[in-house]
Amino acid sequence: MNKAITDGLVLMPTPFAAGLDQWSSGDGTPGSATYQGAANAAFVPADQDFGGALELQKTDAVQKLRFMGETPLQPGCYLRIRVRIKAISGNLPSVRIAGWAGDAGGAHVAGLIETGPTIALTQPGEVVTISAIVGTGARAGVDMVWGLAPIFGHFGLDLTGPNGGVVRIDDVEIEDVTAVFHRKMMDWVDVRDYGALGDGVTDDRAAFLAADAAAAGRQVLVSAGVYRIADTLTVDSPVRFEGILTMPDAARLQLTRSFDFPTYAAAFGDEVLGLRKAVQALFNFTDHSILDLKGRRIQLTGPLDVHAAVGNIDSFAIRRGIANGQLDLEPGAGWNTVTVTSQATYAPAQRLQLSGVANVAQVPVGALVTGTGVGREVYVTARNIGAGTLTLSQPLHDAEGTQVFTFRRFQYALDFSGFSALSSFEITGVEFLCNGVGSAIILAPDGLTFRVADCVISKPRDRGITSTGVGCQGILIDRCQFLSNEQPLPAQARSSIAFNVNANDAKVRNNRAVRFAHFGVLNGTGHMFVGNHFFQGDEEPAGVRVAGVVLTQTNVKTTFTGNYIDNSFIEWTNEHDEAPAMVNEFSFGGLTITGNLFTANGVAPWFRWLVIKPFGPDHFIQGLNVSGNVFRTINGPVDRVEQVDTTFANLDFARTRNLVVQGNAFNGVNQTIANPVVLRHDQVTAAATWTVQAAPFLPFGGFARTVEAIVAEGPVTGAAGEARGDMPFARVEQGAGRNLITLNWANPSKGRVNVTVRADSPI
Repeated sequence: MNKAITDGLVLMPTPFAAGLDQWSSGDGTPGSATYQGAANAAFVPADQDFGGALELQKTDAVQKLRFMGETPLQPGCYLRIRVRIKAISGNLPSVRIAGWAGDAGGAHVAGLIETGPTIALTQPGEVVTISAIVGTGARAGVDMVWGLAPIFGHFGLDLTGPNGGVVRIDDVEIEDVTAVFHRKMMDWVDVRDYGALGDGVTDDRAAFLAADAAAAGRQVLVSAGVYRIADTLTVDSPVRFEGILTMPDAARLQLTRSFDFPTYAAAFGDEVLGLRKAVQALFNFTDHSILDLKGRRIQLTGPLDVHAAVGNIDSFAIRRGIANGQLDLEPGAGWNTVTVTSQATYAPAQRLQLSGVANVAQVPVGALVTGTGVGREVYVTARNIGAGTLTLSQPLHDAEGTQVFTFRRFQYALDFSGFSALSSFEITGVEFLCNGVGSAIILAPDGLTFRVADCVISKPRDRGITSTGVGCQGILIDRCQFLSNEQPLPAQARSSIAFNVNANDAKVRNNRAVRFAHFGVLNGTGHMFVGNHFFQGDEEPAGVRVAGVVLTQTNVKTTFTGNYIDNSFIEWTNEHDEAPAMVNEFSFGGLTITGNLFTANGVAPWFRWLVIKPFGPDHFIQGLNVSGNVFRTINGPVDRVEQVDTTFANLDFARTRNLVVQGNAFNGVNQTIANPVVLRHDQVTAAATWTVQAAPFLPFGGFARTVEAIVAEGPVTGAAGEARGDMPFARVEQGAGRNLITLNWANPSKGRVNVTVRADSPI
């Protein structure tokens, strides 16, 4: 690169033959004295070595020679000033290249080095070449580093040493030597060429901005060094880091053309700091919506507090995401669970509050709450130290009064809990190698449509994805794999959970989960489980199995379709209800289970795939469809596929309605179920009352509440074989268990009938 050629810059000073009025004995500034007519200076037209030359006698302590013209300086440009000189007679002086730096207003720029190396003339008649290089950057070989402030210079030389000697000076040459410092035809600019020092102390931000402005589509190179950047810096050019940056926490690095994790890791020389600063820019800068980890593995020795990394935003609702990489959790104190026990009081009237918390300031927000009468996955969402209260994510079903609670705050690789609300955030293609050290993701307490897709959450210590509030509203969990850290343990000994939900409309699709305590614990309604495979078996003979999915609300408006439910079951409770008895509310309903594969291997006969567990009395089924599923056991049968867990209460079967169980396949199941169920009854002895046993076939041990049809198969006859033409009437809910049907004839009769019985009432 040569600016004299590419940009038409005029660098070469006027030759002495054109007149000495262009050459100053001062600084070269307008009005300074010139050598025109000076007693100690003359032009020699025919020197044997130089041709035309300036003959000058040294009369001042520093005899200056400066070109009056303004030689332009541009960022990134390096100039070499070169002069040939010889002593003629008298004392032998020393000589050096010198200049005067001027700014945009024509004023002198002070504090700069304005002279080159000094060379002594040792004998008369010897031609000596002296030179010096001036430029903006502190590069090896640059004698006068002027930075960005000067835009022109007056250049020439100084004679120092004893006075009286006479010298002859050839014409001064100034040439662009930028190519000496730049690689041939380079497609980058170096921040050092624009004044960056890289000393770790000087604020180099202005130099970075100048280099970025000059790049014009080329790459900005941050060469080796430590560059202090005191405030937010935006670089619009592609950038490559050989050196590293230091920045205040609040200052952002915004790389509009190189926004990816490897670049930020290189920028700060530290992967975790690079990730924090990249996340900070992700939330603050609109040019990019996704932080691409570029397949890199990032080792975390403690949680990444995303809210703290961003620093200046509490609520965010614009789509952003992190993609394509691996977070590897390394052991460290940062992953330690914070455990606090405290006495507190719960009153159902304050359904989401603990009051009188003894050491409330010690209880972390986001902690899991356990204690008598506390359902699964109840978390602390807020804390009021002055009032001594804690806000809970869910009510407590049986904790009225005062007791000691335990609060455990797990630590997560990506911790979003510091935001007040976060919507439309996505994590895609990220592998969380939790290694039993920490958990993976904790959501903000509020927000919509957080999305986790195509991720692997491997061996979380406690949780995969945790929602402590309603930041899970509309959550999307798609095509992820959840691998437990507790796989060798018996199912009943496990405590880790893949995810939980407190709000509505979760979409959980095409995931695979292996041997957790639970795949999911969900409050709220409107959930869709589609195409998932979750299995939770163990190697124990006749082993205990635990719930794969726990629904903690009665009227769930939820569907399970096309899932593979393997060695686990669906548990349906109302454990997040401060008044769990049925009072003027929807009861267990709104659940559709269709087209799923249910399997179990080596389980005890009492194992069930569908369990309803009411935590209070008087509840009933009011909308359940179990259709088109396949139930199969391996290595021993089970008695049934469904049951009511009566630990706290039974269902009120007298109120069952809208229950459909049909078209299912049963393999290795001793008792099939259906509703409606068609029962074949053979009456071999004539009787006026036939008793039809419906109990084994009715789901959940319900009552025989409705007879839909009675169809005779073949003739119905009397005791002597005489034909009967009358029809019986039916009585429902007969017997002590209210699960028998009686068919009542006008006269004793015998024969075969098919009776369609329902456990629910007509709609």
